[in-house]
Amino acid sequence: MSRRTIPATLSLVALAVALAGCGAGGDGSGGAAPAAPAEPPAVAADEALAALVPASVSADGNLVFGTDASYPPNEFTDTDGTTIIGMDVDLATAVAQKLGLTATFENSQFSGIIPGIQSARYEAGISSFTINDERIETVDMISYFSAGTSLAVAAGNPEGLTPDTLCGRAIGVQSGTVQAEDVVARSEACTAAGQQPIAITELQAQTDVNLALTANRIVGMLADSPVAAYAVTTTEGAVEVVGEPYDTAPYGIAIGKDQGQFAQAVQGAVQALIDDGTYAGILEKWDVSNGAIPTAEVSS
Repeated sequence: MSRRTIPATLSLVALAVALAGCGAGGDGSGGAAPAAPAEPPAVAADEALAALVPASVSADGNLVFGTDASYPPNEFTDTDGTTIIGMDVDLATAVAQKLGLTATFENSQFSGIIPGIQSARYEAGISSFTINDERIETVDMISYFSAGTSLAVAAGNPEGLTPDTLCGRAIGVQSGTVQAEDVVARSEACTAAGQQPIAITELQAQTDVNLALTANRIVGMLADSPVAAYAVTTTEGAVEVVGEPYDTAPYGIAIGKDQGQFAQAVQGAVQALIDDGTYAGILEKWDVSNGAIPTAEVSS
């Protein structure tokens, strides 16, 4: 499952700084930040879906999303350090357009997004949230992607690592993620079996975990599958992913409860984008097509 399955009370940093030789950077790569891919074409509004959006949301013509822009390629900042880009951003922009609205994005600590939806600061949240029972007690969620956990290592896998052979090794994870829980559980299993515990490096930003790997301060990292795959493509061959993702689960767009047919409007917009090929184009742009789902569903 995603890094985003942990309860929303946990704090994450909101913004990753640019990765360079002397620090951690905005593309999460451990190398120079690539230029953002071209913008996808605008999407035509669907009047029937737009009519389902409550007036409290549509009145100003904007759909305000909260996001934690520190998780490339899903949501992160462009080379200017301020513009928020990514797969989630492109998809949310297209959803808003389908509903006759303009998407705007506010960078937030991850822990503040769902409370921000509940307080009406944000009208929606898109930030690699995994749909789980705890979340749908407080928000409705519309599925749009599937992700698992991947193990990324130095190119060539010199340590011969797999997710089940991490005992005694230096492994990095981002704080407040399912991977942080996973690596602790794996370490406890190591000691229960009489082996050395995992040497865990837990950092606030995923970009810092990526940098620790490329700088050889750790020998592997556990992260969401699209994030690990993106690190491979942006480190000039320094990183590779071992095996297949595990514990896959859907991401969801979060919206407030008790908002009439808003959830159905968002679900209809995502499904329309899937059906007309816009969705596939966005995923292909960010090289995350293996996370595509055929059907958007509402969890409430």
